Amino acid sequence: MKLSKYLLVLIALFPIFETIQAQEENLTAEQALQQENIQTQFDVVIKKSGRYQEYKVVKRVWLDKLKGNTIDSLKTLEAKLNSSNQKITEQQTSISNLETSLAKTNGDLSAVTEEKDSMTFLGMSFTKGSYKTMMWAIVGGLLALLAFFVFKFKNSNSVTIQAKKALAETEAEFEDHRRRALEREQKVMRKLQDEINKQRKTGAK
Repeated sequence: MKLSKYLLVLIALFPIFETIQAQEENLTAEQALQQENIQTQFDVVIKKSGRYQEYKVVKRVWLDKLKGNTIDSLKTLEAKLNSSNQKITEQQTSISNLETSLAKTNGDLSAVTEEKDSMTFLGMSFTKGSYKTMMWAIVGGLLALLAFFVFKFKNSNSVTIQAKKALAETEAEFEDHRRRALEREQKVMRKLQDEINKQRKTGAK
């Protein structure tokens, strides 16, 4: 008799346990959708989604959240890309100015080497050797600056290429997932409609 009572209590509590377990799973999925890793979010949503035969049934709220997170990631990548492009433009301008300045300095250097051994520069007198040393030091400094900006330009260009690649991969991944989710939803709807039709035919008989 006591055993029967325990069984009845367990049967009565079973739906409550299922509800608690479902809430824990939903909480886990919601927590996963707060992460920044889009790949992890896709994996968790697929894992936590319900199953209908060989199909996965995804909650609409999860899809909406995942869509929002993916769009936010794309916007972040676009912002980084725009920032990189702006830096590249600024660095190209700086490189152009340095090249112009370097060309002018080289022209001045060539003209000066043809003049007297003793000359005045900025109100100070220099020998030809000292003047050459000073001018080549300036040229060297400008070349060092030019090399630095060329390096920064190449580095920014590499970052831009990586950002574009990541953006393209994320867009392709999102589009593929959206297409597969739509196909699964359409298949499930067709299956459900077939079942409804069968039930109607059975009821009509």
